[in-house]
Amino acid sequence: MEILRLLAEPKKHFAKQWSADPAEFGVCMTLIAEALDVAQPTVSRHLDILRQAQLISVRKHQKWSYCQRNEVAIREYVHWLGQELVVSS
Repeated sequence: MEILRLLAEPKKHFAKQWSADPAEFGVCMTLIAEALDVAQPTVSRHLDILRQAQLISVRKHQKWSYCQRNEVAIREYVHWLGQELVVSS
């Protein structure tokens, strides 16, 4: 959840990214690991789970991987979850 929150405002949380515009291109995995104060293998695993769930997209450029939220998939998931949590009376 924290990764998705950070990626919701990439220019605010990752303004120091110099290699590419964080809002347009995505955020480098290394900076996400730094923001969460966790090791890169740890954040890579969490990002892979989010990628498999299609909640983020990951693209490689040179030796770095950049992550962006998949807003459509997130909205669809939130909608589905809301429908599933509705209690029938």
